[in-house]
Amino acid sequence: MTEIPPLTTPDLEELEVLRAIVEGTAHQAGGEFFRSLVRNLSRATGVAGAFVAEFLPDRRRVRALAFWQDGAWLDDVEWDLPGTPCEDVLSGRLCHYPSGVSERFPAEPDVESYLGVPLRDQASGDILGHLAVFDSRTMPEQPRLLYTLQIFAARAAAELSRLRAAEQLVQSEQRFRDLFDEAPIAYVHEDLQSRFLRANRTALRILGVPAALVPGFVGRSLVPALPEAQRRVEQAFSEIGRGGDSAGVVLELRRYDDGRPIWIQWWSRPDAGGLFTRTMFIDITEQVLMERRQAKLQAQNRYLQDEIKADHDFDLIVGDSPPLRALLQQVRKVAATDASVLIQGESGTGKELIARAIHSASPRREQPLIKVNCAALPAGLIESELFGHEKGAFTGALHKRVGRFELADGGSLFLDEIGEISAETQVKLLRVLQEREFERVGGQKPIKVDVRIIAATNRDLRREVAEKRFREDLFYRLNVFPLQTPPLRERASDIPALATFMAGKFAAKLGRRIDGIQPPALQRLLAYPWPGNIRELENVIERATILADGPWLDIAPELLPQVSSEPFGAPATLSEVTREHIVATLEQTGWVVEGPNGAAAKLDMKPSTLRYRMKKLGIAQ
Repeated sequence: MTEIPPLTTPDLEELEVLRAIVEGTAHQAGGEFFRSLVRNLSRATGVAGAFVAEFLPDRRRVRALAFWQDGAWLDDVEWDLPGTPCEDVLSGRLCHYPSGVSERFPAEPDVESYLGVPLRDQASGDILGHLAVFDSRTMPEQPRLLYTLQIFAARAAAELSRLRAAEQLVQSEQRFRDLFDEAPIAYVHEDLQSRFLRANRTALRILGVPAALVPGFVGRSLVPALPEAQRRVEQAFSEIGRGGDSAGVVLELRRYDDGRPIWIQWWSRPDAGGLFTRTMFIDITEQVLMERRQAKLQAQNRYLQDEIKADHDFDLIVGDSPPLRALLQQVRKVAATDASVLIQGESGTGKELIARAIHSASPRREQPLIKVNCAALPAGLIESELFGHEKGAFTGALHKRVGRFELADGGSLFLDEIGEISAETQVKLLRVLQEREFERVGGQKPIKVDVRIIAATNRDLRREVAEKRFREDLFYRLNVFPLQTPPLRERASDIPALATFMAGKFAAKLGRRIDGIQPPALQRLLAYPWPGNIRELENVIERATILADGPWLDIAPELLPQVSSEPFGAPATLSEVTREHIVATLEQTGWVVEGPNGAAAKLDMKPSTLRYRMKKLGIAQ
């Protein structure tokens, strides 16, 4: 390497070189500027090759922006810096090897001399790359050539900085365009007559408007000719016209493509000058339709509940058989107290309905009944679900959580499937029942609660206690007042009333007319042993209602699974009966667990609960 000698007055030959390079690059920009620069530099100085290159992000590799050698272009040239004369330029210095390059740098066998000048960003001072010439001959010290390269290196650095800034601008614009187009919320830029200037994909999808109609599409054309819908949109645009914001307005529209009604919640703000607006909205159609369906079902439920209460004053409990009357008499007696209740019985016998009846007839009826399905919660989460947790109590605890015991304070807590909780949770639950206080997970301050416990299980808890799977002390705390829900086979006289009630419920839901159940169908219902109890009966009636062709409900034989001709008491255990019923339901649904037509829905279970039962009972396809 050499220092630059003092500059002397240029001779005519040197001026001619400078003029040739200037004229060759004066009207070029971008990639054409770099190509013109190195070609004219090589020709004007008589060297074999010239290139301008940029350093890649790791600054150990170089990519040529333009590379001219021996009268031809070399395209897509990249090389590693270490072991080349280019490495010295990375430090920001001029680098000149008059001779001996191939001896010093074996990776350059055909290069005898080299002269390189760094490209320095004027704003940041960063070294972006370098401009270099090389030859197979020696290259004596030429101060004018050094300064010429330095001049054009500054021009090349400015052009490279400009190109990078332009690329960053394009990328930034693309990112913002992508954010606008792909945003999950609908965005529209429109004028005060609601003509669209621009709309993102979400807006077009919700409104059913083809992209080809934007700009120019008039959004107000989607408002139906209904007085309330027209009033709302007129009021919103009037507010915008006065320079105000329209926030959270609910508008009813009709989709452009198929005319279906939709509802949106709409926010709009005028731009500076008040000629255009920036609007965003979300689709709330499902919410509106759900609220309407709920209002209709609530009205129907009120009617049905009034009819049912006239008989026994308990919500949704249908029947008048001796076992049911005996159970409800016990419910009336215990409801007035604060005693813990343990409801035991087979799956599908209405244990949750009994729990609700106890709560609704108790002095706590104005307070909430909080339900916890112990079988549906993973072992690691049930403690947090019951007692809550503090922020940071464990990985993922980003916020403080109030547990079910706190939510039920002053009311009742229904612990369904209590036999499924772990031994560790049993200990903590026992403490709450004994001391009426607990601590959140990760907390240190005791929280006192006044909660009535109603527990339910289809397990034989006395056997669980005997086999050391359930704490004896917890069992006696829960079993203050035991209740046993009778299976449907023991209250067969209730089947006609139950089936009629269920048919009416599903007919109202499906918009059907059902006047009654055909006598042969009732006989089939009475003859069937109902291993799945009321839940299975409900599923059969719902399917029959869906398939009904007239006002009289029929129960086709294929709707009832084939059962053994032996007496119903023949199966050895409840688990066998439960397993048989789950397998039969899975076969009916093609072993589909989830979804509206899946086995979990037909069994009135959560999918996670059904999978847990399947695993426990060894059920696999």
